[in-house]
Amino acid sequence: MLHSIGFAPQSCLGGGFLSAPWEDVRVAWKSPVLSPILSVGLLPLLQAAGGGSVVALDFDAAVAWPGYDWMGVAKAALESTARYLARDLGQHQVRVNLVAAGPIRTVAARPYPGYRNWTTSGATAPARLDINDSSAVSKGLRSPLSDWFRRRPARSCTSTAGSTPWGSR
Repeated sequence: MLHSIGFAPQSCLGGGFLSAPWEDVRVAWKSPVLSPILSVGLLPLLQAAGGGSVVALDFDAAVAWPGYDWMGVAKAALESTARYLARDLGQHQVRVNLVAAGPIRTVAARPYPGYRNWTTSGATAPARLDINDSSAVSKGLRSPLSDWFRRRPARSCTSTAGSTPWGSR
């Protein structure tokens, strides 16, 4: 199962961290946190197959990305949710992992205020991230979705080339 959706109302982005209404915050929090839990509903199918993998796209919640605001908090909750799912689904041979995509130029990223600033950080990343090339992310998804990582639960793999909103790590 691949989880790759997220949404935050504009009030939760671009400096709205202190002023966003709770209803909008709830919307931003809901998809990253609750949709991976849907994997529990797939558990009988995964068990019948002898196990499987749940992988979610993440966006490095260890830093405060400019303009990301409540979506960053939601990604931190996603990371915690993945750890708990890995704990409880691991006994059923179901792995749960995250892939942190980093700043990649996509249609989904355009609405985020500060997005243009994020995309310049790739040039200073240690591996010189090409923000127009999403193949590193798609290739990064192959391993955790396959059975190659059978003994690797609740880990976050990065495809960011070391990029952060302030340069490189």
